[in-house]
Amino acid sequence: MSNKPSPDEHGIVITRARAHNLKDVCLAIPKGVITVFTGVSGSGKSSVVFDTIAVESQRQLNETFPAFVRNRLPKYEKPEADGIGNLSPAIVVDQRPLGGGSRSTVGTMTDIASLVRLLFSRAGTPSAGMSTAYSFNDPSGACPTCQGLGRTVQLDLDRFFDTGKSLNTGALLFPLFNVGGVQWTLFTRSGLFDNDKPLRSYTRREWRTLLHGGADGEVRIELATRKGTQNVVYEGIVDRFNRLYLNRDLSTLSKRTRDAVEEFTADAECPDCHGARLNAAALKTRIDGLNIADHMAMEITDLIGVLEKIDHPLGTPIAKAAIEGLRRIEDIGLGYLHLGRETASLSGGEGQRLKIVRNLGSSLTGMTYIFDEPSTGLHPRDVNRVGRLLTQLRDQGNTLLIVEHDRDVIALADHVVDMGPGAGTHGGQVVFEGSVARLRKAGTLTGRHLGRTLPLKTEVRTPTGHLAVTGASRHNLKDVCVDIPTGVLVAVTGVAGSGKSTLISEVFTEQHPEAVVIDQSPIGVNSRSTPATWLGIMDTVRKLFAEANGVPAGLFSFNSTGACPACGGKGSVTADMAFADPVTTVCETCRGLRYSAEALAHTLRGKTVTDVLALTAEEACAFFTGRGENSVRTALETLVEVGLGYLTLGQPLSTLSGGERQRLKLAGHLGSRSGVYVMDEPTTGLHMADIETLQRLLDRLVDDGNTVIVIEHNLDIVKRADRVLDMGPEGGRHGGQVLFTGTPAQLLKHRTSHTARALRQDLNGAARS
Repeated sequence: MSNKPSPDEHGIVITRARAHNLKDVCLAIPKGVITVFTGVSGSGKSSVVFDTIAVESQRQLNETFPAFVRNRLPKYEKPEADGIGNLSPAIVVDQRPLGGGSRSTVGTMTDIASLVRLLFSRAGTPSAGMSTAYSFNDPSGACPTCQGLGRTVQLDLDRFFDTGKSLNTGALLFPLFNVGGVQWTLFTRSGLFDNDKPLRSYTRREWRTLLHGGADGEVRIELATRKGTQNVVYEGIVDRFNRLYLNRDLSTLSKRTRDAVEEFTADAECPDCHGARLNAAALKTRIDGLNIADHMAMEITDLIGVLEKIDHPLGTPIAKAAIEGLRRIEDIGLGYLHLGRETASLSGGEGQRLKIVRNLGSSLTGMTYIFDEPSTGLHPRDVNRVGRLLTQLRDQGNTLLIVEHDRDVIALADHVVDMGPGAGTHGGQVVFEGSVARLRKAGTLTGRHLGRTLPLKTEVRTPTGHLAVTGASRHNLKDVCVDIPTGVLVAVTGVAGSGKSTLISEVFTEQHPEAVVIDQSPIGVNSRSTPATWLGIMDTVRKLFAEANGVPAGLFSFNSTGACPACGGKGSVTADMAFADPVTTVCETCRGLRYSAEALAHTLRGKTVTDVLALTAEEACAFFTGRGENSVRTALETLVEVGLGYLTLGQPLSTLSGGERQRLKLAGHLGSRSGVYVMDEPTTGLHMADIETLQRLLDRLVDDGNTVIVIEHNLDIVKRADRVLDMGPEGGRHGGQVLFTGTPAQLLKHRTSHTARALRQDLNGAARS
C-alpha cells in the first residue's frame, strides 16, 4: 500500500444540499484523497455524491461546450443546494449495465480487441488486410451470413415436429403447415414419403429429404392442384420455411403469422462462422497456429500467456500493449472472462470493475472519480485487489468519492462521511466526519458495527430432505451433481466466476421451477412508480376511496381521470430551455400533489388520497384496519419486515437507493408460498445494520418451513447459515466444481477454500487490522 498523500486544502464545498431527503447538508470534502460515504441504505449517501456533486460537475462541464454540442449532450438540472464549489471534472463509475447490445464485448469496451485486431493485421499469415478486416462490426470482416452476430434465427426442429406422429396424423406442429393445408399438401402428395409412417421411423435419407430436399440435387414432383397437375421443384421443410418467413421482412406479415414464426424459431449458432462472427478470410489468418477467434474465446489469464510468446518484429510491441491492459483485468479478479464475452451478460459488479480498469489506463490527473459500491459481487479475497487499484487512481493525483458498505473498502478511506442517523425521513444528515479510526470509536450506527465481529453459528438446523441437481454442465460447470438440503438456510459461496449463479440461478431453478427467484435484475421504475403500485395495493386503495364516496375508482389515479389537468399527474412541470439546462418547477395548480381538485375533495376516514400516499408504511399499517383492508395491510407489513417501514406509499421508486430497491423486490415476494426461495446476493447495497434485519427475515422464512438459498459473498450471512455450498476453486475454467458442503464450522477447517480462508481471517480480526 502506498503512502497516503496530503489532502488538497481547497476541498469540495457543499452548502445546504436538499436533494431527496437531505436536510440542508453542508460539507467540506478534501481533494486528492479517498473519501468513503457510509450510512444505512437510504440515509442520503447517493443524494450527496451522485445527485449533488456528480450532477453539478457534469452540468458545469457541459456548459463549457458550444451550444450546438450541448444540445447533443445529456442535460442535467441544477441540484438542490445553495452552493457547490471547487469542483473538478467527475467520472462516474456506477453499476448501471454496460449495454451496447450484442455487438459490445469485453474486448470492444476495454479497447483491447482493437489491439488484437491490429496484431493480426501486422503479424498474422495469410493477411486478410487492415485491422478492420478482423472486426465483426465492420462489413469487411463480419461473417456475411450472420452479419457479425455469431448467431442466426433458425427453425427450431424440436418444436416443429412431433416425431411420434406421421404426416397424415399431424407430425407438423407449425400451424401454417398443419394437416389439410396448402403447405402440408406439398409434402404428402410429393410421393417421396410414406404418409402414415411415424417420423421417428424415418431413415437418415428420408429425414434429409424431408428437411432439405434430395441429396442428389434438384427434385421435381408432379403436384395435383385444383387447376390440374403441376410440375414443381420440391423444397424441404427447412428450405421452404426459410424462404417463406426467415429470408424476408417479418414486419410485412400478419401478426398471426409473425407470432407463429417466432414460436417455432430460436437463436442458434451461425452455421457458417460457428459463432466466431468473422468471415472466412479473417478466420484463416493465424499467429502460432491460432486465429483471432481463438484469442477472443480464450480466458484472459490464458491469453496473457499466449501473447507473451509472440516473437515478431511488428507484432511483439502490439502484444505487449495488449498484455498491459489484460493484466489490469486479471488484477481486478476478472481473469476468467474472455474478450468475446458480451457486456450485456456481465453482472453489475463485473461491469463496474471493467469501468475501473478502463479508467486506470488514463493519464489524466486532478479528476474526481465517483464509485458506487465497488465491492459489489466480489469475494472477500478480491476486495483487496480493487483496493489496490483505487489507491493507484488516488496516487495518480485524483480525488475518489466512494459510496460503500464493505468494511475492507471503508478501511481504505483517508476520510469518512457517515450519513444518517436513519433512513428516509429519519436520515439526510451528516452524523460523522473524520478518519476510520475515529469512526470506529464514534457512536454512530456505522461506527458501532465496524468494530463488531459476529461469531460463527454453532447450533444449526437439521435438513428436512434435499433437492437434487444432476448433470449440471452449463458454462464452466463440470457435470455437477449435488443435493441442496431443504428446510434450512443454505449459503452458496465461491469467488466470482466459480459457477455459483450458473448452478443455482440457472440449473437449479430450471430443474426446480417451483422456486421463487429474487435476483438483481432491475425493477421497472419511472416517475409514476411508487411502493404502493409495486406492491399492487393501489387498485384496492382506489376502490376503498371509490366505495366510501360513491364515485369511480379512476378518480383516485393520477394516471387516469384523477390527474391534475395542468401537469398530467406528474406533480411538476419541466420547461425545455432548448440549448440551456431544463428547469423543473412544482405544478402551481396542484402544488405537487398530482391530483385534480375534484379527486382531493373526497376522503377516506378523514384523509385524502394524497394524505394516504404521504403515510409511511408503518403509519399506513395502523390506518388500514377496516373491513376489506387486510390485503393492503398484509402487503405493507412486508415492507416493514424488510426494514422499509419508513418509505411513504407515494414515494417515486426512482428516488430509492439500490439497497432499498432490492429489499422492495424481496417484500413483493414474501407472500409467495412456494416453499423454496433463491436469492442472488441479497446483501447488495445494504449497510451492516440492514444486513442484520435481512438475516432476521431469512431466519423467519426458514422457521416458517421454507428453504432459503442465498448466493452470497457477505461473511456475516455465511456465518449464520445452516449449510454452506462452496464452489471453486477459482473462476472460469478453473472453477465449476463443488469444493465443500457442510456447516460453517466444518467449512472453517477446509484448507484450500478461499471462503474458508476469508472466514478464518474475519474471525481472527485480520481483515480489519
